[in-house]
Amino acid sequence: MATIIGYARVSSDDQDCSVQEAALTAAGCTIVRSEKKSGTTTTGRDELETVLSFVREGDTLLVTRIDRLARSVADLERIVAMLKAKGAFLRATEQPIDTSTPAGVAFLQMLGVFAQFETAIRRERQMEGIVKAKAAGAYKGRKPSVPVDEVRRLHREGVRPTDIAKQLKIGRGSVYRALI
Repeated sequence: MATIIGYARVSSDDQDCSVQEAALTAAGCTIVRSEKKSGTTTTGRDELETVLSFVREGDTLLVTRIDRLARSVADLERIVAMLKAKGAFLRATEQPIDTSTPAGVAFLQMLGVFAQFETAIRRERQMEGIVKAKAAGAYKGRKPSVPVDEVRRLHREGVRPTDIAKQLKIGRGSVYRALI
């Protein structure tokens, strides 16, 4: 018997998947997997990998919107190809996507292009904001994670770089950079 498997995703820990999970359950999902990970890549999205490995012939992977699944055309095409190879389908509750129909496939491809474009625009705006903040002196970057003075003090005392790295719980490369 075919199974409808739901996948929900939000980008950050302060967001909640419960609205997506409820919509997927209401749409007939018997299994719903969710995670809090960025959608800009599929790398490190363990729940997505679980769903993709679990899906069988005749099953449907259901998402609320296509951007919950992928934000790049390449990732989207890879996922759809994986589902197709298994004889499974992709559907979305809020968009007319159903890869069991030619129109659904075409619409999916268009949405994938727009999701990728949206990500690129967002990144461009973010970079513009950072440049503006730097010019105003408001952007300082992230706080240093390596205690440079402590690294140098330990090195002056004769502690080897490898031991400094272990003691301060930092990478050995960071020790060498601090000593330059």
